Amino acid sequence: MAKIPIDVLNALKKQAPRELKRNFNKEFKEKFEKTKKELIDEFTSHPVTVEISSGPFSANISGTLSGVSNLFAFIGFQNGDNPTQPILRILNGITYRESGNAKSGIGKEYTIDIPTADEIFAITPMPWATGRSWAKGIETGISGIGYLLNKSSRSSRSGVAIQAEKKIRGGRFNNTPYISALIKKYNKKFKGI
Repeated sequence: MAKIPIDVLNALKKQAPRELKRNFNKEFKEKFEKTKKELIDEFTSHPVTVEISSGPFSANISGTLSGVSNLFAFIGFQNGDNPTQPILRILNGITYRESGNAKSGIGKEYTIDIPTADEIFAITPMPWATGRSWAKGIETGISGIGYLLNKSSRSSRSGVAIQAEKKIRGGRFNNTPYISALIKKYNKKFKGI
């Protein structure tokens, strides 16, 4: 059996942590970027996001309004608005930072700065009700579907729908999992990296 000189062993001990750190950093970054892209792709392809992003003439592909109108017109966004853009901006801003060595002594620990659902609700105000979030309303319900009148009007923010003074139909808003479910799902995925 050959003996490894002590100076070679000492050199290996010094180099090993740097090499391990490089590998952990590269592997973590790749997994982080992949997971972040999956989150953004899932958000942008969600039926609610697609419907709202398509503007006042989109179909009710989310099923929230039973085909009566679409979310953009029902919520009352201004024609030309892009209400999902602030959410996309905050999701694109998700970052991570190294927070120390792993408890096992091998590897690194990272902190991922993912927004909470409440942080997203705070940047998605209803156009007609400050203090209420349209993104939260998708999950908990938005009243007024019985008063929605599909009619072009100068007094309409979206240009294609207004609220009637009297109820014109029955029905209710169909709550849909959206931001809270997405954040919960990806919090788990990011923790699993």
